Amino acid sequence: MSRSNKKRAPLVAEKRYGAAKTAQKKKKPSKSPRKPKPPRRGPLGWIANLIAWVVGLIWRLIWRGALVVGLIIALAVLFTSRSLPPASDLLDGRARGSVTFLDRTGEVFAWRGQQFGGQITADTVSPHLKHALLATEDRRFYSHFGISPRGMASAVRINLAEGRGPLSGHGGSTLTQQSAKLLCLGESYDPEKWETETQYEADCRRSTIWRKVKEAIYAMAMEVRYSKDEILSIYMNRAYLGSGSHGFEAAAQRYFGKSAAQVNIAESAMLAGLLTAPSRYAPTSNLKRSQDRAGIVLMLMHQEGYITDAERAEAKANPAVLSEAAEKRAGGYFADWVMSSAPSFLASDTTEDVIINTTFDERIQLAAEDALTWVFENKVRDGSQAQAAIVVMSADGAVRAMVGGRKLRGVAGSFNRAVMANRQTGSSFKPFVYATALDIGHQWNSTVVDEPITVEIPGSGPWSPTNYDRKFHGRVTLAEALQHSYNIPAVKIAMDVGLENVRTVAEMFGIQSDLAQGPALALGASESTLLEMTGAYAGILNGGTSVSPYGLVELRLKGDETPLMGQDGGLGERVITADAAQQLIYMMHRAVEAGTGQRAKIPGVEVAGKTGTTQAARDAWFMGFTADYVAGVWMGYDDNTPLTGVTGGGLPAEIWRETMTRVQDGAPGNPLPMIRPVERAPLNEPAVQGHPSAKRGDPIERVLNDVMDAIFGRRD
Repeated sequence: MSRSNKKRAPLVAEKRYGAAKTAQKKKKPSKSPRKPKPPRRGPLGWIANLIAWVVGLIWRLIWRGALVVGLIIALAVLFTSRSLPPASDLLDGRARGSVTFLDRTGEVFAWRGQQFGGQITADTVSPHLKHALLATEDRRFYSHFGISPRGMASAVRINLAEGRGPLSGHGGSTLTQQSAKLLCLGESYDPEKWETETQYEADCRRSTIWRKVKEAIYAMAMEVRYSKDEILSIYMNRAYLGSGSHGFEAAAQRYFGKSAAQVNIAESAMLAGLLTAPSRYAPTSNLKRSQDRAGIVLMLMHQEGYITDAERAEAKANPAVLSEAAEKRAGGYFADWVMSSAPSFLASDTTEDVIINTTFDERIQLAAEDALTWVFENKVRDGSQAQAAIVVMSADGAVRAMVGGRKLRGVAGSFNRAVMANRQTGSSFKPFVYATALDIGHQWNSTVVDEPITVEIPGSGPWSPTNYDRKFHGRVTLAEALQHSYNIPAVKIAMDVGLENVRTVAEMFGIQSDLAQGPALALGASESTLLEMTGAYAGILNGGTSVSPYGLVELRLKGDETPLMGQDGGLGERVITADAAQQLIYMMHRAVEAGTGQRAKIPGVEVAGKTGTTQAARDAWFMGFTADYVAGVWMGYDDNTPLTGVTGGGLPAEIWRETMTRVQDGAPGNPLPMIRPVERAPLNEPAVQGHPSAKRGDPIERVLNDVMDAIFGRRD
């Protein structure tokens, strides 16, 4: 039977909840829209509404303005990043080049200019150096986007707390920002805009709000253009680290004599510590201060987990020390002199890296420095401001050592008394008077009468020279006159041979300063430099040939083998005969053996020399030589204050002896190239080995000679 007409059974849901409830669940009424709150009424309501409207307006302006500023910054960063050159072009940013000096053995002994050791990268440097740099300068370097708002806010807070301006003192700069500053925000040095590089660098370091904004944009542009390691490489190559070193490679070579790839933990900490204040913390300025600063860097490296407790303790127990060459720092005055003698475009103003081979001998230099220090510590009263200078050279004019003052470790450009000070020479000039006489035929035992004389000088009136001891010694030989440095015989000889001839001989020997015109020329009234005088004495030692003192042997560009300029030697033209030179050397040898220069004697070594003391003892000299080296010593005050109790035969002779004793140490005492009289001879005819006037083996002549000596009272 069909059941279609029966009533359908209710659904289960309807049974459970009821039909009405089910219908309600299926169709929910829609929520009515929220009605805005009616504006507040009354004066308070109006004020509140106004404030709300203003705040809303400000907020809309801020976020919209921030959006616009952010867009502008983004465009500026993108535009700047597109203008940046490849990172490899930014590794060497020096405006000038460097000069490296090599001694006579080819070892480096001095540097000048802006040193650059070569390009390094974050991958090639020692990992210890990289970690020291990050721990010290920017521990979040690999996580920020070029700037660190947290770091800048912290720096401002510290500056304000310390009573400075918000941008003065701590900068809070990231390594990227520091790199941007080193690049001067992409602005190259322009001589027309900045008078000097110092002004340019100072302008690049200015801290103003606008420059900080530009710096931040440039830093972010660098982050867009370069990788982190490229930015780090730029920084490591351009950072200044004291003593003229630009970049960590140059600094590692300068201070430790090794590459930046080879430095250990202690050396890395010292290098990274220089970044705070390169000149102050440079180990060549104050090693202890540099080591203390390195200790702080080690602490930071340990805090960042770069080194272990044991590594930190080891580095602190064995701090970095200077290399042997950097520690000695000898030859500063010599290097300055060579710089001044080379063409400026290849030396002081060079834009290239230049290598100069020189005549410098570090052993001799240290001997001179040690001698000067010893004499002033042991022979000169404490607090004395007297100065001294020393020059040592070979007989051909090759300068081996130079001390320009008591400040042995002076910075580049110090006043060099050996080459810059023109001082009266006193009796150290007399050998040129006797050289002239010997060259025209006088002999070492020719005689002259030491007696009162008066010379009429045009325009000045009568002049009566006196001897240092205020006595007159009658007839004396030329050798005796020079031996005891008698003034009157020197004047008489000079006038006899002609003052113009004496002046010519002195000039030909290399004394270029203006020489006096009157008879006082014979007593050293003219001025000269120590370098000129030492070169002139070298001409006597080498047998009478002039020399031009030189220190530069060869100059070439770094990396090139072909020299741009060079010098084989300093020998010039002959001034006096070899015979005259040998007689003069003998006379000067007597001055040391038994005359005014006795304090210069060196046991076992033949020495020839001459003392010199000027009027009122404003200058004291000792000039002399062995068979191997010529040395000159000057002593005095820079302001011409008279020396107290000092003559050329005193402290200058002692400085000379201490210098040459150290120089000759271990070397054979070679004989001087001088005549060696073996018997007495008639007046004006010396008996000399190899001399044509010698009459050897004649007993009658020897008797006559003895009679002549008894009559005239001659002495050898």
